[in-house]
Amino acid sequence: MSWHRGTLVGFDLETTGTDVENDRIVTAALVRLDADGTVAEQRTWLLDPGVAIPEQASAIHGIGTDHARRHGARAVVAVEEIAHAVAEVLRSGVPLVVMNARYDLSLLDRECRRHGLPSVDERVGGEPSPVIDPLVIDKHVDKYRKGKRALQALCDHYGVALDGAHEASADAVAAVRVVRRMGERHRPVGSLPLAELHALQIRAAAEQSASLQAYLRRSNPAAVVEASWPMIPRGR
Repeated sequence: MSWHRGTLVGFDLETTGTDVENDRIVTAALVRLDADGTVAEQRTWLLDPGVAIPEQASAIHGIGTDHARRHGARAVVAVEEIAHAVAEVLRSGVPLVVMNARYDLSLLDRECRRHGLPSVDERVGGEPSPVIDPLVIDKHVDKYRKGKRALQALCDHYGVALDGAHEASADAVAAVRVVRRMGERHRPVGSLPLAELHALQIRAAAEQSASLQAYLRRSNPAAVVEASWPMIPRGR
């Protein structure tokens, strides 16, 4: 059976910013969708990240510092639960769908390190896999399409409703429904075994990063674009 016709689990984080080395998790969601597209199971977390949430971030996901401090779980407790749950999905062999996986999985990894917890790759005994990233796949199958590639743009392009954008569970569900449409529309990708699909994304992400770096270096010779996927190694 093709991967896009089976069970998929979406994962999403909302955070204090875009720096994987220094920003923190504010909310997280893991949502399991059955083969027919219905939500079978959902887990969500609200964290007190231990730092003030910048207004720019609050404007996106709607969570302010006071709310997170009053209602959020201790970061160390929630990060342990999130990492454990993600590792359980990966160990089960069910594909983990993550929009821009390089960001979410790297930030989760740094949170584990910050709190002295085993990382996801340590828990699964290697690179997180199988991971499916709508951003990487879309750029691979439709590389010359102009316009934005954010989740809302992908939902519009593939005909997927996104109600409550930047709410972690809504984004996780939308990412899964987008990759199902991708698998249906782009059969060479939709028919790949999971291991081959994962390997394809590693190569595609590296090629996409190299192309972006070449473009940026026209105006900034020192520009460096991360090529690793699905996670940025520590120490970069």
